[in-house]
Amino acid sequence: MKLTPHPELLVQPEWLEAHLGDSKVKVIDCTVFMTFQPVGPSKVESGRPQWEEGHIPGAGYLHMVDDLSDPDGPFSYALPPPAHIAEKLRALGVNDGDTIVLYGAGYPAVVTRAWWVLRASGAPDVRLLDGGWERWVDEGRPVSSEAPKPARGRFTGRRMLRMVADRAEVRAAIDNPSVSLMNALQPEQFEGTGGAHYGRPGRIPRSISVPVRALFDPDTRRFHDIPKLTEIFARSGALEAERIIPYCGGGIAASGSCFALALVGHPEVALYDGSLLDWAADPALPMVTGKQD
Repeated sequence: MKLTPHPELLVQPEWLEAHLGDSKVKVIDCTVFMTFQPVGPSKVESGRPQWEEGHIPGAGYLHMVDDLSDPDGPFSYALPPPAHIAEKLRALGVNDGDTIVLYGAGYPAVVTRAWWVLRASGAPDVRLLDGGWERWVDEGRPVSSEAPKPARGRFTGRRMLRMVADRAEVRAAIDNPSVSLMNALQPEQFEGTGGAHYGRPGRIPRSISVPVRALFDPDTRRFHDIPKLTEIFARSGALEAERIIPYCGGGIAASGSCFALALVGHPEVALYDGSLLDWAADPALPMVTGKQD
């Protein structure tokens, strides 16, 4: 598979600070705090109070669940209709053609989830601040408590169907060697021997294990550089596949896999949005435990 890396997806703090006055660059804080539960979806706490206390100047706020999920969806965190996302972005002053830079505090996958939702909803240029809020503050860069009041934007969106996988596509992928099913959970969850599970322990048959936490530094929460990410994915065998479908418990961790695969430049990646919250709910669908085949 030919890879075309996209290092521009990670924005450096000095670049962002230099572009804070650029009307074509919109900054959004996506902080939420997740508490993993023994069974089922994680508990999610809003980061809006922290945003109100201090944020990157001009940054708006979007909540992964309240703003970027479908309240009437079939499972937690379900991708909402494009019109819903378009309205949220217009309210933050986003126009077609803008560069959107996302950041957050804590677990990087809540920000990559926002990245995936916006990309899958038709925003073509969405990037992440490398190192997030912690790096921005550690480097002594400007902080504001003033809520921005942007003019209403004119963003239009559409569903990017190739970025979204559903249960039927995943079921078909079990018997399709050209598609790689990538489990982003921890090894003990992949094997079904420990950790949180999502109704039934284990994994979808023929899955490979690439934990999302192996893709970034645990201390700085910065994604590894492109050569190292490429090595990790190549070692798993995933890069031999024409199409890769990452999944996890509820589509959060696996969004980090999607982002890292976009960084290294794999052209065909789709997130299984419902992930195991959707799959494990149907007892007729197969799951396996134990070591990887």
